[in-house]
Amino acid sequence: MKHKVSRIILGFGAGAAAGISYGLNPLFGKPLLDGGVPVLSMLFFRYAISVVILGVWMVFRHESFRVNGREMRLLIVLGCLFAASSVFLFESYRFIPSGLATTFVYLYPVFVALIMVGLHVYPQWQVWLSIAATIAGVVLLSWPAAGTKIHWLGIALAAMSALSYAVYLVIVNRSQRIKHISEHMLTFYGLMVGAIAFLAYMLIDGTPVMQGIDTTSEVLNLISLAVFPTMIAMLTIALSTRLIGPTKTSVLGAFEPVTAILVGTLVFGEPLTINIFAGIVICIAAVLFMILSEKR
Repeated sequence: MKHKVSRIILGFGAGAAAGISYGLNPLFGKPLLDGGVPVLSMLFFRYAISVVILGVWMVFRHESFRVNGREMRLLIVLGCLFAASSVFLFESYRFIPSGLATTFVYLYPVFVALIMVGLHVYPQWQVWLSIAATIAGVVLLSWPAAGTKIHWLGIALAAMSALSYAVYLVIVNRSQRIKHISEHMLTFYGLMVGAIAFLAYMLIDGTPVMQGIDTTSEVLNLISLAVFPTMIAMLTIALSTRLIGPTKTSVLGAFEPVTAILVGTLVFGEPLTINIFAGIVICIAAVLFMILSEKR
């Protein structure tokens, strides 16, 4: 019994850590974008640096990299899904404001829950209530000002980002083929596939690889981007999904927009409105409600 409780506590903690670490994207990514680093170049380096750091760590711990053909095929699919989620999100920014894109991307807990229902795994009513409340909170956090132009393609791309991420979470939790693979190996191959995909995308798109990366500060931001909102986020997402399931892990993702908003306010001096404050309170309350209502 104590072991089960410890696993649940670790799962909730890992899910919260994943949301917080992923919410640090603006802290390191905004200075890079403002300095002229292309989005594709930034995405490639954050994945590639993460692969190198995690690979060295696994070698140091004498962990195996060996997988068979069936496992590798599924790991490639997972890497493509995670990379696609990032690409769809950034592409949606070309058509709709980033705040609105964040709102639509946060539909992923709904997608996760619906996929799980399709697999005959039914979330408790407390989880459904938490999903509804966190979505309401994210809407308050991210909804754009009146008069903002909204293009249907941007909404579709943001929704595709959410769906890709939802499918990734469900496969990590449900697939027996990779059940025995460690979170380290799962993350390593996911990051490697993503790095290769972004490099190929850059070469096709003609994006200069090193554009805007001229100073030590930019290199440090790239390394930080690779470590915190990429490698640590993926490791903790995999751990949380396996321990408490994809639906509850997705609800804990509410910490992501909350962290991003707080970074914008505290670091970049962005205004903290009543709507934003109310959204933060609702998101945190919804997550706490889900955790405290865990019967086990």
